[in-house]
Amino acid sequence: MTETPDNSGPRQDRDERGRWPKGVSGNPAGPGTGSRNRVTKAVEALLDGDAERLTQKAVELALEGDTTALRLCMERIAPARKDAPVNVELPPMETADDAAKAMGALVEAVAGGALAPSEAAAVAGLVETYRKALETSELEARVAALEEKRR
Repeated sequence: MTETPDNSGPRQDRDERGRWPKGVSGNPAGPGTGSRNRVTKAVEALLDGDAERLTQKAVELALEGDTTALRLCMERIAPARKDAPVNVELPPMETADDAAKAMGALVEAVAGGALAPSEAAAVAGLVETYRKALETSELEARVAALEEKRR
């Protein structure tokens, strides 16, 4: 057993090998607010005061034709878009059955070239989630009506 910080006796929260039991954390509060990784702190200390000069040097190298520096600068100036808004006309969905019409509209948009298949797949996921919510709501209303009749 390990000793408590004040060395007043053995701790009862760990086993004989000093391990925490399953489901018990040695630090239930977690890391403090604003705490950072040691490596991050070390990198920040190394770059402290030199960030502006390093950035200027990367720009100079890029302007001289260094393709790696150029790619680094371009990635910072115009990063690759991770997500883009999708503009597609979908019919209103008021019932779970309307989801089939919305899926049909997505297929037509892909076939017509208005949407990429990956974009349509993302929107289809939203349509399916909404359909499930509508279906659950409809089922809940039907069960409530049946229970009311039973009373």
